[in-house]
Amino acid sequence: MNEPTSAPGTRPPESSSSLTESRTALLDPPLPASPEPSRAQIWMHRISVFLFVLVSAVAGVLLIILPWTPEWTDNYLLLTFPALRTIISNGFFRGLCSGLGLLDIWIGFWEALHYHEQH
Repeated sequence: MNEPTSAPGTRPPESSSSLTESRTALLDPPLPASPEPSRAQIWMHRISVFLFVLVSAVAGVLLIILPWTPEWTDNYLLLTFPALRTIISNGFFRGLCSGLGLLDIWIGFWEALHYHEQH
């Protein structure tokens, strides 16, 4: 007749059956691993990583060097936009582009160094 009462705002203790259900879910065997990739998939992944690193390195070098050459401001595309030409010839903008080039090179080499094949 004396049932345990709980204070208002607290939950009653859970039953032992719900605790066992949650514990068995944690002890279930892990899901089977995905099937091993084929040789073609491995080589396609290698080639895609190589191309990513190559494009990142080339774009980074161009972004580092090109803003400081005369071709950066003396080109046909900027002749019709003199306001844009003054912005692009600004040293801050050139430094920003060179910084993006350094970041691009860093990202490419980061991918190359942290490449691993999935077995």
